Amino acid sequence: MGQKIKIAGWISVGVVAGALTTVSLQTLARGGVTPLPLEEIQQLSAVFGLIKTDYVEQVSDKKLITDAISGMVSSLDPHSQYFDKKSYKEFREGTSGKFVGVGIEITMEDGLIKIVSPIEGSPAFRAGLKTGDLITKIDETAVKGLSLNDAVKRMRGEPNTKVRLNILRKDESRSFPVTITREEIKTQSVKGKLVEPGYGWIRLSQFQERTVDDFVRKVEEIYKQDPNIKGLVLDLRNDPGGLLDAAIAISAAFLPQDAKVVSTNGQLEESKATYTASPEFYAQRGLGDPLQRLPAALKKLPMVVLVNEGSASASEIVAGALQDHKRATIMGSQTFGKGSVQTVRPLGPETALKLTTARYYTPSGKSIQAKGIVPDVMVDETAEGDIFAALSMREADLEKHLSSGQGTEEVKNEALEKSREEARKRLEEESKKPLSERRLPEFGSDKDFQLQQALNKLKGLPVKVSKTLTERPPEQKAGDSADKKNGDKKAADKPSDKASPEKKSH
Repeated sequence: MGQKIKIAGWISVGVVAGALTTVSLQTLARGGVTPLPLEEIQQLSAVFGLIKTDYVEQVSDKKLITDAISGMVSSLDPHSQYFDKKSYKEFREGTSGKFVGVGIEITMEDGLIKIVSPIEGSPAFRAGLKTGDLITKIDETAVKGLSLNDAVKRMRGEPNTKVRLNILRKDESRSFPVTITREEIKTQSVKGKLVEPGYGWIRLSQFQERTVDDFVRKVEEIYKQDPNIKGLVLDLRNDPGGLLDAAIAISAAFLPQDAKVVSTNGQLEESKATYTASPEFYAQRGLGDPLQRLPAALKKLPMVVLVNEGSASASEIVAGALQDHKRATIMGSQTFGKGSVQTVRPLGPETALKLTTARYYTPSGKSIQAKGIVPDVMVDETAEGDIFAALSMREADLEKHLSSGQGTEEVKNEALEKSREEARKRLEEESKKPLSERRLPEFGSDKDFQLQQALNKLKGLPVKVSKTLTERPPEQKAGDSADKKNGDKKAADKPSDKASPEKKSH
């Protein structure tokens, strides 16, 4: 047996060394090599060898290495991820705006899959799944212990096939199954209309490859209906983000030429840059600048941007840029706080690493990470208020979330926990009411309270400011050393890196 272990150990050293050679070569290509921690590598090799010889059944080398990589990456933060062949393909489909699945944006919470938001018009949306729902089981497989990547694989599939999800809805203290038929999800990322004479409403539900062109077409339609537009509401509520270049383009549609939009900063020199409202940062090669078709009046049109706790990443970049330049009034509730850049590094033709490489900063230098954008005017979801505001989950609530890098972070706060408990009790009472009485009005409808308040703001009428929503105050983490270097430099990443929220879509 000892000889077998020795042989297996040497084999594992060879496998690990081969992988590390690749890593060290890539590190060298980036400008410097960090010495390998030999003692830890020997431990990894020993564990590999023991599993190969002593585990109850045989495990393939590929599985062990792949799982080791996945575990190493997922332990960093909620958004870094290893892509195998299938998940890499699905990731690329997600940014193109179409894929086969049930139509939800998800993240991980306490080992379960949490729904960030159902994609409007998708099978999941029609089935009544809600933001905050937890998925505990996919068909016959318990979610606990699955990686986000594995969960995605099980929910994706062929068109017209069925998947059964077990849902835990904490706010109603109940669990229930739902069977959903998969279909090709063609996310329509832009909606818009004249809500009344002189006032337009444009909603962005995601930032995809087609978003900028669709946005330009929608603006053209609205101006064709009413050339004398007096105000516009840009609706980014529940927009989980998407492509960085699309966010820059939407910001550029309203800002002066070359105005600063966003900056990022990380370890790599290439992550230290600043992005401005210039076609070089958003126009696709050979296709020209789609914003040239927009009416010149759009640059000075009075506007309000609506955001909430579901607005993340790219939508926070847009809101932050327009707020810092005083180009728009931001209304709603504090955003999600996903202010980190994920860069996709191909490891081969069919696999890749999605790694957090930088933080986002608004034009004035404020970090978005773990804080988000605080609205100029806090507005509740309904006229009766937002009694469940304390239950809203944000980036700072996620396990292993990246700090802001500016020395202040949210910590567990007894007052917040107490208000959450009170909100849960009230929500339990609400859940006893008929579903029709509990469902919030559709965004853009005449019963959309926040939209009505945004229109009041544009018209100079009184706005019903929230009595329940407040900014979640940051506190100094015990023993936290502020990353002042990152906070001061304020730089940015490449549009080609296609930064994402990153919640997964299926």
